[in-house]
Amino acid sequence: MAKISPDAISRMLTVGEVARRSGIAVSAVHFYEAKQLIQSRRTEGNQRRYPREVLRRVAVIKVAQRVGIPLAEVRDALGGLPAGRTPTAEDWQALSSRWRSTLDARIDKLVRLRDQLDGCIGCGCLSVRDCPLRNPWDQLSEQGTGPRLLDPD
Repeated sequence: MAKISPDAISRMLTVGEVARRSGIAVSAVHFYEAKQLIQSRRTEGNQRRYPREVLRRVAVIKVAQRVGIPLAEVRDALGGLPAGRTPTAEDWQALSSRWRSTLDARIDKLVRLRDQLDGCIGCGCLSVRDCPLRNPWDQLSEQGTGPRLLDPD
């Protein structure tokens, strides 16, 4: 992390200011930095200072987390933004379109789960043999109940 001049310090935010203004814990600020989602610079006294545009980046991170985007994907997406400036509406549009297919797939999966759950609640079985929610990958159930010797090939 590069050191910054005393003049630049006054225009930057402390970790506490970032936490307070963005509504997250100081530990979350440190966590986001450790995960390379945001960056700080160091003062001569080795204290972290954040540019003001970090507040917008934290807002983007929080929204992405709220909709279930993994932090690794958030980091990759934010890495494509120009450093040293606040993300714009156009930047957000690019990020959101990048995540749209992931969210659409998740929505489809949840709709299918909901529809299967309605049927499961109706029968009340939740059986290992018949229930696609409890045992969705069971390929051997077609051979009947009981243990099976699997072919190692």
